[in-house]
Amino acid sequence: MTVKLIGITGGSGSGKSTVVKRIEQASPECLLIAQDNYYKSAPEVTNETITSVNFDQPGAFDMDLMLDNLDDLKNGRPTMMPQYDFKTHSRKAEFVRLEPKKLIIVDGLMVLYDERIRNLLDLKIYVETPPDIRFIRRLKRDIVERGRTMESVIEQYMNVVRPGHYNFVEPTKEFADLIIPEGGYNENAMKVLFSFVESVTRSL
Repeated sequence: MTVKLIGITGGSGSGKSTVVKRIEQASPECLLIAQDNYYKSAPEVTNETITSVNFDQPGAFDMDLMLDNLDDLKNGRPTMMPQYDFKTHSRKAEFVRLEPKKLIIVDGLMVLYDERIRNLLDLKIYVETPPDIRFIRRLKRDIVERGRTMESVIEQYMNVVRPGHYNFVEPTKEFADLIIPEGGYNENAMKVLFSFVESVTRSL
């Protein structure tokens, strides 16, 4: 089986997940992989001390395991993907078995950072969204879904998320084959993306 990988990156709150959902609707047989599952465990972190830990830099992710998993799938082999618990800031004990599919979508902050992973991707996408919109989305998500306080989200954003974006995420835009302004709500850009997806998958 020929397997094609599409990597999607962009800043926190840029709308990567919306783009992924739109692709999934267009190609329901695809396999979705979130880079968030590859965060390294930091069980000592609490919601009170989280601002002292930088999760927005390459070293926060287990890139080697992610590379191994993607290489397995790319070569038609099943693999075991870790699971991450954002409330305990640690990797769960159980892994999820992934079976290779013809189209695999990988999204996350550092998807385009590691050259080894970039070399596995057949299509590289960068989602570009204004920083104020990204911050508001992140604020809402962390409070509602992760039990954070507004003060800790703001402190973390200013101390690590914002500098991490400009140091590590935004520079990877130069590697993108396609840049999507404002994420999945940009209908014109999504039409272009769908044509890319169709061209990538046409021969599968």
